Amino acid sequence: MNLKYIFAALALSVLSSGAMAQDNTWEMAESTEQTQKNPDQKYLAGAVPVVDGKVTFTQHIPAPGKSARQIYDILHKQIAGMLKEKNQFEQSRFIMEKPETGELAAYFQEWLVFKNKPLVLDRTRLMFNLTVICTDGNAEVTINRIHYLYDEERTPLAYRAEELITDEYGLKKNKQNLSRTTGKFRRKTIDRKDYIFQKFAELLK
Repeated sequence: MNLKYIFAALALSVLSSGAMAQDNTWEMAESTEQTQKNPDQKYLAGAVPVVDGKVTFTQHIPAPGKSARQIYDILHKQIAGMLKEKNQFEQSRFIMEKPETGELAAYFQEWLVFKNKPLVLDRTRLMFNLTVICTDGNAEVTINRIHYLYDEERTPLAYRAEELITDEYGLKKNKQNLSRTTGKFRRKTIDRKDYIFQKFAELLK
């Protein structure tokens, strides 16, 4: 066989194998999965529950082997620390402390930051109530009465959660993405709620 044709065949083989090596099936699967996965998934329909017309987040957190008073003391200490964090306003405070019944509640006013970059600081004042009912082995935690004061350094705009972060207002019409204008409020509020619930769960393990 003509050597010219042999070398040409070998070159074609090498090029073909190189092209195939760039398309590993596991890489393609991962890429496809990442492309199809919606980064807003956890914030979509149903992520903001409305109870009796009010946005209300509630979670029952198990506390195996702990009494109601032990749970109360653990969460009271945690909330007391939260009230003193740097992002809090002076209005943040306990509004109910009843160790005998296992009930406590706090009112929060804090900065909720959307973006913090050089020359760009986008944030809102977030206000909400945090209520805890402690029973043996369980804590019922509720976040409600959520309000916002946005752009207060220039043109203050006050909003209730019910007119800003519900499915009706916080999502696009297709319900597959967050709203361009109000989506950041929904996203960061859910993130804040998740952080609080997760922290309490870790403390009560």
